[in-house]
Amino acid sequence: MRVETVQVALRPRSAWEAMELGNALVRRHAGTIWRAWLLCSLPVFALVHALGWWFDQMGLAALLMWWLLPVFDRVPLYVLSRAVFGAAPTLGQTLAAQRRWGWRAVAGYVGWRRFSPWRAVSLPVALLEGVQGAALTQRRRLMVDGVGGHTLLLTAIGHLFVLTLIGSQVALLLLFVPTELLSESARAMWALVTEQPPRWVQLLGNLGIWLAFGLIAPFQVGAGFGLYLNRRTQLEAWDLEIAFRRLRARLAPGVASLAAVSLACLLVFAPGARAQDATPGAEATPTLPAVFGAPVDDPAFERAVAEAYTDPLLDSSRTQVRWQRKDRAASKAGSRQLPPGIFGVLTRMLAFVAEFGLWIVLGLLVLALVLTARRWWPWMRGVAVRAPVEHAITVGPAPPLPEPLPDALLEAVRALWAAGERRRALALLYRASVAVMAQRAGVTLVPGATEAECLRASRRMPEADDRGAFAEMVRVWQRAAYGQRLPDDAAFDALLDTLAPRFGWVR
Repeated sequence: MRVETVQVALRPRSAWEAMELGNALVRRHAGTIWRAWLLCSLPVFALVHALGWWFDQMGLAALLMWWLLPVFDRVPLYVLSRAVFGAAPTLGQTLAAQRRWGWRAVAGYVGWRRFSPWRAVSLPVALLEGVQGAALTQRRRLMVDGVGGHTLLLTAIGHLFVLTLIGSQVALLLLFVPTELLSESARAMWALVTEQPPRWVQLLGNLGIWLAFGLIAPFQVGAGFGLYLNRRTQLEAWDLEIAFRRLRARLAPGVASLAAVSLACLLVFAPGARAQDATPGAEATPTLPAVFGAPVDDPAFERAVAEAYTDPLLDSSRTQVRWQRKDRAASKAGSRQLPPGIFGVLTRMLAFVAEFGLWIVLGLLVLALVLTARRWWPWMRGVAVRAPVEHAITVGPAPPLPEPLPDALLEAVRALWAAGERRRALALLYRASVAVMAQRAGVTLVPGATEAECLRASRRMPEADDRGAFAEMVRVWQRAAYGQRLPDDAAFDALLDTLAPRFGWVR
């Protein structure tokens, strides 16, 4: 890295300012970053999901894309590092560099370091500094040491943003559903997602997850790169080095001229100086009085100086009072005397237990009471027993029973259809189909069973044609009940021709 070519103002910042600097760099080079990220990850997404579709393992395909995220993190890191320490790369240069840049360093982050929450800061160390082995481990630990908590919080916030985007995509689909049908549509969508979803639904879900990670991951990489720059500025004083380099560049011509003049003066006055030094017993004459004159003791001048120093604007000292603990110095001295390594960790653990031991015991006691409440809570019910209040028993009318199915089912359905009550006709036909399905499957449905529950119960019917006929009836009924899409006369007759021979209805 050439510090003199840096394109940002390097100075010691807080961790939050450093992360904001990284996000500002991502926003400035957003076009190159996201286009390169899309072109690099889209072929991998297509290949992985083609294999997942072939082997019917779409969940493993989504897991593999998530696992390969450190490989795609090289793209924004390459653009940002080149843009900060030189000219920003073009899209072609970025894509060409991904073929050979950083593969060896990123190998550990798709292996044993995949779950590291500090990847946003440690990945630039591995990709940009070129150190390996024990030096890389030591360097990585040094960089993370000052910003480990902020990096952990950055990773957690990034995952929360991804979850928010995924939930927003689901909510966006529900925005197009009418309000009166929202509950049924949400139930149907939940059943479609959770109960053996088809592969195209899984593919759309994986696509939404991939887009969410693709939108958030460059910001995480940029914030981590900002923390990395700030950490190196703090450790290596990059801001001072840049200031000295610029000062040297500005003074270099003048220094060369001054050196030439000094050399000429030395050559001219060197013999006289040697002759003066050779005089034995000669004392050095002070030159300060010759330049500034003899010192003058003027009382008025002394009073003017004293009055000037009494001016509050020129006084650089101030008195500040603050409260602090008496044993603060002792506690700091005791903390410095802790043994290093594992013994220091054990000492701090014992000190924590000794300081908060009673609170820990209280918490464990409350937890034990909560976990065993099922056993002792019934004993406490009789402590404050109230006299029972007698209420008048009110008997309401029983709910009406469903109408029995007619013997001549097809004639009744056709009569309702011909009379214009098509929804009632389909409802009667659906009830009869559910009754036949429950009888043949040998199941007992609860009152108010949904269409999804009926479909799951129909899988127990021995005949595949019966299952297909019942599924067709459910689809027609759902379109009519929730989408107001009634079949025409030809489709209705075809439905009756399919159901009547399968379910044994006499025409």
